[in-house]
Amino acid sequence: MIPGLDGLRAIAFLMIFGFHTDYLPFGWMGVQMFFVFSGFLITGILLRMKEKLPPKEYFQKFYTRRFFRIFPLYYFYLLLVIVVATIFISISYKAKAMQGVLDQIRYAVLYVYNFYSAHQSFESSPFLDHLWSLSVEEQFYIVWPLLIFLVNEKALKKLFLAGIVAGPAFRLLIFLIYQSGYIESLRDPVSLAVYPLPFSHVDAFALGAYISRFSIPNARKQLAYLSIGVPLLGFITQFAANGRFESLLTLGYQDALPDAYQFIWAYTLLDYWFAVLIYCVAHEKLFIRVLDWPPLQYLGRISYGLYIYHFAVVYQFPVAWFMGLVRRFGLSEEYVPFYILILSFAGTVTVASLSYYVLEKPFLKLKDRFASYSD
Repeated sequence: MIPGLDGLRAIAFLMIFGFHTDYLPFGWMGVQMFFVFSGFLITGILLRMKEKLPPKEYFQKFYTRRFFRIFPLYYFYLLLVIVVATIFISISYKAKAMQGVLDQIRYAVLYVYNFYSAHQSFESSPFLDHLWSLSVEEQFYIVWPLLIFLVNEKALKKLFLAGIVAGPAFRLLIFLIYQSGYIESLRDPVSLAVYPLPFSHVDAFALGAYISRFSIPNARKQLAYLSIGVPLLGFITQFAANGRFESLLTLGYQDALPDAYQFIWAYTLLDYWFAVLIYCVAHEKLFIRVLDWPPLQYLGRISYGLYIYHFAVVYQFPVAWFMGLVRRFGLSEEYVPFYILILSFAGTVTVASLSYYVLEKPFLKLKDRFASYSD
């Protein structure tokens, strides 16, 4: 494993966790970082496998290893959701909401929850909403290995650059289709329909792929400039669109980028910012001492489980339980959000840790047993 990357994974999760607990309005960007990460890591793996393995083994080993890495935890979680929702219905606890969860579960099972999230019939679920991004990831895993296999070494840069251009082009196309009224089923406002669709994040994966093979000139300087310029541009465009500045903690970009047509152009900008950051960590060893801090490394190692479980933990269990506890013992409600934050984080880490050692690690061993591969 490349030094610093587990720590960076942990940072991406902590951003998302901060967003879902209402402490970091910019934390949704952690999902974009994960997309760029996937493009970077998966492309590197695929290119090395392509160099060393015959075609049949290339596809067989890649998909077998992905199967053991992703499916056991994902489908265990869905099974858990079905059981919990069924129990809640049987005791008449939030029965309507839980029935909605059961009605939606088929989209998650088929890894098309992102398409459902872009549809006007979408209804939010405390158990399933976050699975749209995993649907996008899985759709990437289906298509990308074939493209990498078919494109020769000399044309790789063209492929990656085409993907970077395709992202905003797809988002613009979706917007124009929405404006035309040709597809009436898209979610309103259009920024909410654009956000979960897989075509909208082609540039994130392509930027990650690019830095796996090609260099970025003056990467550290670029990172410094981007860290100032990207938020500045965000706030300027927010003000131009609304006549006011949003919270500084949005960094100029609200969730789903509703302002100033940011949902068309800003994803590419943010993805490039994260690509430069990942490049600086992976290739120039920037921030390694901080990112290799053992607690961050550990959180990065279990980040898949953290992401899978955190949404349900944050939104379903601690809030209702803790609010009842606060009222029962007459504790000050002023600090309730902070207490819930700590409780949610501790609960998420505990559940994800148990899942990692009891469920994920045994399947990771099977991955090496049935589809062993060494760089």
